[in-house]
Amino acid sequence: MQENTGIKFLVLIILLFIAGYLSLFFAGSESITVSELSLNNFIFWQIRFPKTLTAILAGSTLSAAGLILQIIFRNPLAGPYVLGISSGASLMVSLSILAGGSLNLLSNFFIGKSFIVVSAIAGSVLVTTLILAISKKVNSSVILLLIGLMISQICGALQIGLEYFSDATSLKSFVTWGMGSLANTTNFDLLIFLPIALISLLALLFFIKPLNALLLGENYSQNIGVNFNSSRFYLIFISSVLTGLTTAFCGPIAFVGIAVPILSRMIFKSSKQQLHLASCILLGSIILLFSDTLANTLIKNISLPINMLTTFIGAPLVIYLMFKNKSW
Repeated sequence: MQENTGIKFLVLIILLFIAGYLSLFFAGSESITVSELSLNNFIFWQIRFPKTLTAILAGSTLSAAGLILQIIFRNPLAGPYVLGISSGASLMVSLSILAGGSLNLLSNFFIGKSFIVVSAIAGSVLVTTLILAISKKVNSSVILLLIGLMISQICGALQIGLEYFSDATSLKSFVTWGMGSLANTTNFDLLIFLPIALISLLALLFFIKPLNALLLGENYSQNIGVNFNSSRFYLIFISSVLTGLTTAFCGPIAFVGIAVPILSRMIFKSSKQQLHLASCILLGSIILLFSDTLANTLIKNISLPINMLTTFIGAPLVIYLMFKNKSW
């Protein structure tokens, strides 16, 4: 079994390198050959490199956040997008981009996109906290998911109001951001994105035991000495940071947080969450890298919104996986 697991991980690592190579050298208006690679190659180092690294970070963070939420809520349909967490982050970003006035003045005290990052994380934390509070009153996972969808709709309605009263320039910027893109992240942005994402992902290593325990419920967690409420709070907070961070830089990317953890459980039939965390990071990165390559090569000289590709890939995948594996 362990040998089989090792082979599967080796295949995923090989796929990651292939997807990364395609994204670096082919995902654009023109291909780049290895012979053309130099320190002065602007397209490679200023466009392709940050875009590829962003795809890896976004795939890793959204997949890890989805895994956490599916364990906490013990429901394979739980995810940042479905539960409205991404919508909360989007709403706060829309406030920072569209509201103007005092928010624009406040943003001058922040560096680069850091104000948008803080706004997105704040929105995701607020919605997650609300969902968590409601979960204490609601026993049905289906009802909780429906409540999450309603919160998402409310955030969407508020967002539409902001869009309606905003100026044309701000509106265009926000609509473009809302389509999802990996190409808007610069090397300077990565100085914010990369360390926060890595610290958040590394922090999950300290919660491997709680993750395994939370999957079996509150009583089991307490019996083996895991503080259920404290662990759940910190894990929810980490998932909110991961979701808000990625949403700030890439826009709301659908289905990655739902599909990847389910796919991981299909490939690795194990109850060890440290294994699923590693596989989710690899699978999420691979899916977004391939999506990025497709988005930039399907139509010549046109870059399709990444959200469009992840929806076309993720939605049928979730439907297929749910029919194929009906048990949690």
